[in-house]
Amino acid sequence: MGSPLPDLGLTVPVLAAPMAGGAGTPALVTAAARAGGLGFLAAGYKTPEALAGQIAAVRAEGVPFGVNLFAPNPVPVGLDAYRRYARAIQPEAEPYGLDLTAGEPVEDDDRWKDKIDLLLAGPVPIVSFTFGVPEPAVVGALRAAGSLVAQTVTSAEEARRAEEAGAGLLVVQCSAAGAHSGTLTPERMPEEIPLTELLARVRRVTELPLIAAGGLATPDDVAGALRAGAVAAMVGTVLLRSEESGASAAHRAALADPARDRTVVTRAFTGRPARGLRNRFTDRYGDSAPSGYPAVHHLTSPLRKAAATANDQEILHLWAGTGHRHATAEPVADILTRLTEKL
Repeated sequence: MGSPLPDLGLTVPVLAAPMAGGAGTPALVTAAARAGGLGFLAAGYKTPEALAGQIAAVRAEGVPFGVNLFAPNPVPVGLDAYRRYARAIQPEAEPYGLDLTAGEPVEDDDRWKDKIDLLLAGPVPIVSFTFGVPEPAVVGALRAAGSLVAQTVTSAEEARRAEEAGAGLLVVQCSAAGAHSGTLTPERMPEEIPLTELLARVRRVTELPLIAAGGLATPDDVAGALRAGAVAAMVGTVLLRSEESGASAAHRAALADPARDRTVVTRAFTGRPARGLRNRFTDRYGDSAPSGYPAVHHLTSPLRKAAATANDQEILHLWAGTGHRHATAEPVADILTRLTEKL
């Protein structure tokens, strides 16, 4: 099955990944498109109103783009485990005047229906999903509205489920990816498997076009992914220090710090497996953090926001993939152009 991406106006097979939490700005998405690729706005953690504003900003630039949503796939946390973890991390919150032990678990769905309604009322070129596979009726409605539907998968079995639900494009993400894994089984840590092998496994069960994601940060990485059968490569971490990125100053500095040479996959910040630079928080709480999303995310969110404001890298979630040493402080267009040098 051929790639549908050229029909959207893409001239280079490199996409900017959705980066929730502020890094993936409309300026970054627009710059990726103007470089010949395509970027994704991250709907995760945004209100529908804020998402609508970002969609309008990119749409006004007249470039192709996508929107990524967190599809509901909750992992409820037991109340005892939640309270135990809140008490464990409370000493980190004391310097910021925060009390993490007083609240109850928040098990929301990130205003899922409202965001779907928004995308049905004003269709965008591509809608992608992470964390869960939407109901076939949702996928069908988006396709009928004119959107290409992509699904993040981390295994061959997940690829089968995505195809059965009606997805037209698969983002094949290996465990080297920065930030949250798209795994559909977040109670288990993602399998450590090279991207090229994962692409081969997925290709054996589906003919859908594949986008490669996870740890891609050099021209050789991108060329290798395309040789392995992907129609495009998706990059995220390598763009975090770009001029258009919305990553915090603390995050940018950590990525450039030669002493931060190791990433780990941890539940410490959100209760869901995510890869980031190792710091004191991951060392102290990585083994004791419960599996529980989004409740643990909401629990630690005030602490992480305070740490970002204070430039405290030891408490902040420093999301990064295994190729983080290649992140550079320059325009998105220059980064994406360099990544295509060996195509």
